Amino acid sequence: MSQAVEKAELDRALALDIVRVTEATAVAAAQWLGRGDEASADEAAAAAMHREIARLPFEGIVVVGEGEEGDCPFFYMGERIGQGSPSGTTVDVAVDPIEGSTLCAKALPNAMSVLAVAERGSLLKVPPIYMEKVAIGPGYPEGTISVAATPSENLGALAEAKGVGVQDLTVCVLDRPRHGDLIEEIRSAGAALRLIGDGDIAGVIHVTDPVQTGIDMYLGVGGAAEGVLAAAALTCLGGQMEGRLVALNKEHRAWAKLAGITNLSKTYALKDMVMGDLSFAATGITDGSMMAGVHHTRNAIITESVVMRASTRTRRWIKTEHADPNKFA
Repeated sequence: MSQAVEKAELDRALALDIVRVTEATAVAAAQWLGRGDEASADEAAAAAMHREIARLPFEGIVVVGEGEEGDCPFFYMGERIGQGSPSGTTVDVAVDPIEGSTLCAKALPNAMSVLAVAERGSLLKVPPIYMEKVAIGPGYPEGTISVAATPSENLGALAEAKGVGVQDLTVCVLDRPRHGDLIEEIRSAGAALRLIGDGDIAGVIHVTDPVQTGIDMYLGVGGAAEGVLAAAALTCLGGQMEGRLVALNKEHRAWAKLAGITNLSKTYALKDMVMGDLSFAATGITDGSMMAGVHHTRNAIITESVVMRASTRTRRWIKTEHADPNKFA
């Protein structure tokens, strides 16, 4: 068997392996659903994800995680994780055990567990700071949007490419005080708004299917780690995205410096954030527009997930009945 075929088969198996990781993570997080305790939910989810990834047949290096070494017990930048591989396979690992911790704690929609595994050196390594983002779905000329453009300019460009008026567009934005001017400009331009409390990975993914979600564009400042994970999803689904790192305080600037980032005004296109093949998995914790959350019956735990590969643009929607809940213990 050729080396190329062996690699392809490993990739296919890995795509299904990682969805088992996000399933276990979502089930662990769901134990804290609606209890108002974000810290305990985060801790349970991170521990479950760490345990499950440690069983996978590769050597993973965390490039998008929970923080710097010494700041967090799991998924610090540069942590090596996995069982190792006879072939010496090394991969980039990007995690968000709970995308939307507040959503989980308050039992609000669209909390999910997210994991991406990529060819080594494929994913942009970012410090735990913020990123300004703009994203649209597939089917438009390259360069339609730019993070350097104003919101009005981006809306005008998308409206022209789509053949509609700006008033026919809907923009997803995180509902944060820092976005006051952005929200005002979007409304002044005539577009509609979909404000979300948390979950900007899901917010970016929603632009890939505006017919279903009603969202045409994502704009705003959110986590840099979430930006890379959103870029990983868009690489599988199609679309355009640009980002620019944002340091809001002295601590952020120090983290950027530690990561070797000296130019915070640099623009990152999708191809700069994801440079090789990857597999992406997400499992719902709470019910959302993409998938249902974790549900318990008398005899089983039900989960819904999506797992995708960039190289083949394959998307699998998986509803799983776990008849032996003890396997998550």
